[in-house]
Amino acid sequence: MVTIRQIAERCGVSASTVSKALNGAEDVSVQTAKRIRAVAEEMGYMPNAAARALKTRRSYILGILFAAAAEQGLTHEFFSRILNSFKTRAGELGYDICFISDHLGRRRIGFAEHARYRNVDGVLVVVGTDADEPAVRELAETDIPLVSIDASYGGCCSVQSDNEQGMQALLEHVIGCGHRRIAFIHGENSFVTRTRIAAFRQVCAEKGIAIPEEYIVSSLYHKPEAAAEATRQLLALPEPPSCILYPDDITCMSGIAELERQGRRVPLDVSAAGYDGTLVGQAIHPQLTTLRQDAEAMGRCSAEELARAIEEGEGFVKRRTLIPGSLIVGETVRSLKE
Repeated sequence: MVTIRQIAERCGVSASTVSKALNGAEDVSVQTAKRIRAVAEEMGYMPNAAARALKTRRSYILGILFAAAAEQGLTHEFFSRILNSFKTRAGELGYDICFISDHLGRRRIGFAEHARYRNVDGVLVVVGTDADEPAVRELAETDIPLVSIDASYGGCCSVQSDNEQGMQALLEHVIGCGHRRIAFIHGENSFVTRTRIAAFRQVCAEKGIAIPEEYIVSSLYHKPEAAAEATRQLLALPEPPSCILYPDDITCMSGIAELERQGRRVPLDVSAAGYDGTLVGQAIHPQLTTLRQDAEAMGRCSAEELARAIEEGEGFVKRRTLIPGSLIVGETVRSLKE
């Protein structure tokens, strides 16, 4: 490992001058500092993390509290895209990452305690459903900078997919294809779900479309069997819908399979649309019509917001950032105007 003393010998200056130059001290000339930094980079110098932490009182580590719904963990495509983008951008900003859990070895601890144990500078909270459990609320009430995905805890800074805009874009396409008997199978109760239901009702009302209450069916995110049951429930109605919106692409694919088992062709007999814009949904036939959430932008933005919260300290102004999605017009929604 290259040391400050080795850089000093190469440059013909003292070790203290090298240290000052690398830390941006003003009592080293611009020309000398520039030469020292160039030599340090050429030699592959890496500052000692422990020494830097002692000097700056920062660890340059961001914690991630991740608890995805449906027990998919890091295999959940939407959340894995967010986390990968977050990790990449955090690295560009000079931060490493670690995961925050409620265990330390075999001992169960709170998220706040684990975050302090890891000495993180801030935490990204990514939870698949509303996390009203005390451990998350306790973390939100600490002085540790916090940014959340698709939820807000105690007024903390949040980065959210614009579910209102997404539902509107999806519905305008479906309605534009001539559908008026539109059902919505939604996921479990959460901030995201409530936002989508409200947007669904509002858009339909604005378009003069009356939606029977039995057309709005409660189900689960990423649970194929639950989506199949909800689909059967809709098909059993005296007047079944001509188009079914599903809470995510996985449940939409399961719903399409159930429709076909029931003798309905998609989209000739019944249309279907998903949500998320997953790769697998675009690889199957027929290709899903869906709303792609911009997970990459959400990850980048959350890293930048968390870094800003850390660096600005008490002057940081908390805000909510909405990231718009984009409609993918596939082959699962039939135009009734043909």
